[in-house]
This record gives sequence, C-alpha cells and structure tokens, in this order.
Amino acid sequence: MATTLTVSDLPGLTLRHRGKVRDVYALPGEKLLIVATDRLSAFDVVLPDPIPGKGEMLCQISNFWFGRTAHIIPNHLTGIPVAEVLPPGTDVRLYAQRAVVTKKLKPVPVEAIARGYLIGSGWKDYQRTGRVSGIALPDGLRQAERLPQPIFTPSTKAAVGDHDENIDFDTMVRMIGAELAEQVRDATLRLYEFARDYAAERGIILADTKFEFGLDADGRLYVMDEMLTPDSSRYWPADQYQVGTSPPSYDKQFVRDYLETLDWDKTPPGPHLPAEVIERTRAKYAEALWRLAGISVD
Repeated sequence: MATTLTVSDLPGLTLRHRGKVRDVYALPGEKLLIVATDRLSAFDVVLPDPIPGKGEMLCQISNFWFGRTAHIIPNHLTGIPVAEVLPPGTDVRLYAQRAVVTKKLKPVPVEAIARGYLIGSGWKDYQRTGRVSGIALPDGLRQAERLPQPIFTPSTKAAVGDHDENIDFDTMVRMIGAELAEQVRDATLRLYEFARDYAAERGIILADTKFEFGLDADGRLYVMDEMLTPDSSRYWPADQYQVGTSPPSYDKQFVRDYLETLDWDKTPPGPHLPAEVIERTRAKYAEALWRLAGISVD
C-alpha cells in the first residue's frame, strides 16, 4: 500500500538539509539517510499539496537506474537496509520504499544536464541566440527536434526558492576545475545515452535529464541524489512525439499547465492544486515507474 509523507520526522537523527523534495539526515560512519517525500515543486517553488506516493515512486525509479548504470559510474547507495537506521518506534512502512542509506559525499556544485532534444529552457535559449549554454547549434531547428548529438549544458545549483541558471562549460571549468568538469561531462553524456537507448526500447523518449555528482574523500566521482526520475528528466511517449510541439510528458506537466492558467508570479507561496490535477500527476509517475522499471504501485 502506498504511503503519503509531506515532511519527515525522525527524532534522534540530525536533519542536515530539507530540500524541495528530499530530507537528508546524518548517520554515523560518514553516511546519510535520504528521504524522498511527496512534496512537489514547480518553477522552483514547493507547492502546498503533496502528490501521494510520489516519493516512493521517485525512490524506486532512482534505485532501478542506480543498479542499471553501476557499470558506467559508481553511485552513492550503500545497500544498508533503511529499517536498520530508523529511530526506535518509527513506522518502517512510511520510509521503507522512499528512503535510502547513502555514502556522505562532497557535492559537485553544478547541475549536470544532458539534452538530446531541443525543448524547455534550451529551446528558449536557441530561439534567442542560436545556442544552448554557449554551444552553437544548426540553424532551423524546431521545438522538440532531436539534436544531431546529445549536448552537455550545466547550470548553477539554486537554493530553495531561487532559480537555476544555465552556464557554459568554460564557466563550469572556472568553478570546479578542468579535470573534474570533463569527468562530469563525460559521465553525464554516457549515462544519458545509456538511459535514452534503454527507454527507447520501451516506447519512451528521454529528451533530457539532470544529474548530481559528489566526490568521496579520495576524490572519486559518484552519481548521487536522484537519477533519471520524472522529476529530473523529461520523458515523452514515443507514439505521441511530434516535432514542432511540446509533447506530453511523464512528469508534473499537468501541474505546470494548470499553474500557467493562474494569475501567479511563480514566487512563494505556491497555489493549491485541484484534486484532478493531483491524481493525473500521480498516475503519470506510476505509469513511468511501470514502463521503465516494471514496478507497479497501488
């Protein structure tokens, strides 16, 4: 049975960070407990209404992809069961499917984005400049068109309530150094291409995706946080894809579309969502989990 959790509460554990979706707790031995809640953010604003079971679905999709891509790059998972680290008296059912025990890593301070299709902020940049994150693209490309080859387009990591900003690769090099920047770019594109091909076999287009990386004490690079979820990726049904339009997606597009109809300036606090929008959004997450990982939810 799916659970609903908007804000985690784990007495005795130190809360390190409460993000847009995830709550992070410190554990002994340089480890963390990461809890995926059912909070929903849109336009970088956390909305007041949760999507029931979303955190469980996101966590399971991430874990599926972490397992599938371990041959490309190591990930932050330790394999330690969540039940072993929860405080006494905690309802294990609330956390079993939505939390993971991970290595404590030093985050790389950029969002690592791979784009295979021209959509979203990349499409807006291209319309204005003919480039995306400083990368020149051919003339005459249309909205949602597949790019000649995937491109790496990093962005800054914004605090809750702020907006990420696209940057070019040279700016990233100045921020973190050339060697690490090239490692992150290479890993991002390899992960994207692997997932794109896997999804294509299941009738899904992976248009773009965002990764987060971290370093251990020895400077080894890991992929961390979430991975290839509908929150961090743009998935389209292949049978509904059409160049020149924005295809429907397996994510919170219902929410974005609804919010665009409101007189809201995209700053906190966010508006409440109708029940129909919540349910249709939940159904899209569930469909993505089933089609990609073969996992069904109630």
